[in-house]
Amino acid sequence: MSQALQTESQSLTFEDYLRHDDGTDTRYELVNGALVAMPPESDENLSIARKLLLELIKYVPADWVVWGTEIEVTGRRATARIPDLLVHTEDSKAAVAGASRATLTRDMPPPALVVEVVSPGQVNRDRDYRHKRTEYAARGIAEYWIVDPETRQVTLCLWVNGQYEDRVYGEAEAIQSTVVPAWALTPAEILG
Repeated sequence: MSQALQTESQSLTFEDYLRHDDGTDTRYELVNGALVAMPPESDENLSIARKLLLELIKYVPADWVVWGTEIEVTGRRATARIPDLLVHTEDSKAAVAGASRATLTRDMPPPALVVEVVSPGQVNRDRDYRHKRTEYAARGIAEYWIVDPETRQVTLCLWVNGQYEDRVYGEAEAIQSTVVPAWALTPAEILG
């Protein structure tokens, strides 16, 4: 579970977040102006993300499928997310090319697809199914995949007319993506 860092009584701006360096290798997301430490992923979640990466690079350029890229999104206050995987568009990849930090700010084109692998616990479920869903939709990201090892399903959120329409894929259903039209894996094949 993530913990909010309370170093200041006031909210951080996105610029404060970009300048933050506490001398550790701790990964942080910025959530409504507060730094939230992101604990290391479980081996299972890393394995799922790795499998997805290896599959996605069969269909899109390998350097467009990344992990660790930050996305500035809209929240009540400044918010930046670090999805488990991200698939760039040609424009979003060009926007971060040569930059010292892989960060897609709000003035840059959105990526085509973000993937979150749900970690155990209600706080994590709420973050991935509710908060990030709203934030990624507001950012205009074409698809948001919520990969859920607990329920053994994938929710594909498709951006239509400014909001997401959801399609839940059970274990045996092949996921149908507009971003990766040739994709043919099922949640069972992704989750192992």
